[in-house]
Amino acid sequence: MRKLLKAFLILILVVVILAAAGVGYLSAVEYHPEPVEEIPIAFPLERTLTSGQSLSVLSWNIGYGALGKEADFFLDGGSGVRAADEATVERYMTGIRDYIYSDTPDLILLQEVDRDSTRSFGVDETLFLENRSGYPQKRTYAKNYSVAYVPYPLPPLGKVECGLYTISHFSIDKAERISLPCPFSWPVRLVNLKRCLLVNYLPIEGSDKQLVLIDLHMEAYDSSGEGKIAQTQQLARFIQGEYEKGNYVIAGGDFNQIFPGGLEAYPNNHPELWTPGILEADGLPEGFQYACDLSTPSCRLLNQPYDPADAAGTQYYVIDGFILSPNLTLESVETVDLGFECSDHNPVRLRVTLGE
Repeated sequence: MRKLLKAFLILILVVVILAAAGVGYLSAVEYHPEPVEEIPIAFPLERTLTSGQSLSVLSWNIGYGALGKEADFFLDGGSGVRAADEATVERYMTGIRDYIYSDTPDLILLQEVDRDSTRSFGVDETLFLENRSGYPQKRTYAKNYSVAYVPYPLPPLGKVECGLYTISHFSIDKAERISLPCPFSWPVRLVNLKRCLLVNYLPIEGSDKQLVLIDLHMEAYDSSGEGKIAQTQQLARFIQGEYEKGNYVIAGGDFNQIFPGGLEAYPNNHPELWTPGILEADGLPEGFQYACDLSTPSCRLLNQPYDPADAAGTQYYVIDGFILSPNLTLESVETVDLGFECSDHNPVRLRVTLGE
């Protein structure tokens, strides 16, 4: 018995030492972005916006090329952790790329784009999304998830590098990564996202105004919801400040919060599982408006593989869309029903006109 007890205590000690070493390593290499960082802009392009111009915009959370119709996810009540295999990632990414370039929008806002992650078998998805339209583009990328090794669940997520990716067919003068509040404390913070806004400043010909194009992916798994609220409040202050400068503002992406009217359109049948926050109808600066499509869900819960015939098991949300400044005219907004073939989100298409 003494030998067994001694062996057990040694095993416990080894586990504790390994766990402490792991936490120490993750602390040493933790991603610490600055509050504001300038982002490099890829590819030269001289094609400038003009006042009164009509623009098409696409926003899509592509689920890091791993969350198509066959997928579920452990944090949503499923069991999946990584993509099934590299071939699955490439199949999903091919479908995403083909749709994006089937009718190339002027501006493309993408979320959950992996560059070198275990969960997507190391596929650099920014390279996979290289231009196939023949149109010159500007591109910007901002990391919002960078962890050397996420040790849970089993099999573990492993290394993650993921971010926001913006593609523009118009010139971008400047791009910045603006950090958002992180609701997690040490040591949970070590393996979580460091959310941000990817802000692109597009010049307007013959004007000192700019189009401020914001790519975003708000907090998802903060249990109290305080992180979402703090991030949304910072976004509201930022867009108000840019509008007061005379600029046009489009903020688009995955808000991880249900747009006004979305809960009525798609009641929550699984309150025991992951539940988004709520965007308040009066939560915007004066004159700003939400742009979303309530007729088609923009996201599904990943508690199980997608089965449109399973009305009880399939939970839908409208958490993807846009916020527009008062000097923009909303022409149309449409969530494109792709049957969640390549991602757990559907793309949302917007058309706006810049005011004179």
